[in-house]
Amino acid sequence: MTQPNINMDHHWLPFTPNRSFKQDPRVFVAADGMHFTTHDGKEVLDGISSLWCVTAGHNRKPINEAIKKQLDTLDYATAFQASNDQAFKAAEMIANMAPGDLNRVLFCSSGSEAADTSLKVALAYHRARGEGHRNVFIGRERGYHGVGFGGMSVGGIPANRKAYGTALLPRVDHMQFIHDPVNHAYIHNREPVWQEDILLELENRILPLHDASNIAAVIVEPVAGSAGWYLPPQGYLKRLREICDKHGILLIFDEVITGFGRMGVNFGADYYGVVPDMLNFAKGVTNGVIPMGGVVCSDRIYNTMMKANEGAPEHAIEFFHGYTYSGHPVACAAAIATLTLFKEEKLFERAGQMGTLLGDAMHSSLKGLPNVIGIRSLGLAGAVEMASIPGAPGKRAYDVFMTCFHNGVLVRSAGENIVLCPPFIVEKEHIDRMVNVLADAIRQHA
Repeated sequence: MTQPNINMDHHWLPFTPNRSFKQDPRVFVAADGMHFTTHDGKEVLDGISSLWCVTAGHNRKPINEAIKKQLDTLDYATAFQASNDQAFKAAEMIANMAPGDLNRVLFCSSGSEAADTSLKVALAYHRARGEGHRNVFIGRERGYHGVGFGGMSVGGIPANRKAYGTALLPRVDHMQFIHDPVNHAYIHNREPVWQEDILLELENRILPLHDASNIAAVIVEPVAGSAGWYLPPQGYLKRLREICDKHGILLIFDEVITGFGRMGVNFGADYYGVVPDMLNFAKGVTNGVIPMGGVVCSDRIYNTMMKANEGAPEHAIEFFHGYTYSGHPVACAAAIATLTLFKEEKLFERAGQMGTLLGDAMHSSLKGLPNVIGIRSLGLAGAVEMASIPGAPGKRAYDVFMTCFHNGVLVRSAGENIVLCPPFIVEKEHIDRMVNVLADAIRQHA
């Protein structure tokens, strides 16, 4: 590939094999609708919403114009001891979309910050209600909750635990993973039904081991997105809610990926009919245009923490936490415009409709190809899982990703999985192209 006329000596790329990248650069210089333009003038179809973010498509004028207008009006204002009008409006819109009594929004700049924020809220809440001894967190194997030390601790990503294990939080445990590769290797547009109750381990081993009265919160992704779109067993999240309620444990849903329409509805919580105590969001809330994340907390959590400070001086801070860019006015303006666009164009409903087409295409075209050992699809996302190359885990998926890119389609490699999660504006012709290019790449690397 043509080397770009860009000095590449100083940018250290995240989650990227930098040595390999410099030999074969993939540099985007423009984007519109469903496509990128690369440094050498090639068009690449965005098959992953640019990492689950750009769900309304690239270069959407209403969002761009809202950002420009906000920059000309109020570019930035501190979030400490003051705020801005856009933050209040964005919080109201998000709270109105969230399920149940999730009405209190804490803003930050990313999903990683959202994860750590929710863990801090959990500790502060239990302390406020007189149970400060609740300081154990429960996550799940292969769960991903960002790259902060709190999120990595409750996450179950082996690479993080290998590299940073000595600095992770000590009082954390993990439930078993939610995938059965034997009985549910191939599943489309339905919830897998397990014969066993995999939450018995939580009830019978993990809770007694730590004493349930010491546990602050359980945090899970409704669908394990970063690991490769793994679907929870039927009834799993409802049962998890019941277990948490029984023992006074907070339930946190990390909806950075499943939130804002990916499942065809507002949130994964809505899809599964379960209301958590906190809901983490990021990515699609601004269409990926400007960084924003946040945590939507229940009224119960907020009111408990306010009441616990009734006897404190009026100037006392109830929750000692925040970020410089919490509720950034330009990010909030982008969020308001994005959420308005979602509603006006009924993009969530469209995501549900196009998700069926995506799953149909993946299962009909990819099942039976060499080294394909599973396909999972639900909402507007799907993953094809491939057998490992002995001694080189992840290489086959990476090679397929590279071949797809060179043939004009951006897919995502996640371990042994190739994931497709296109923007909600995707058309059938785009789905056919994505799946056909992926199928050819899988055959090429058989």
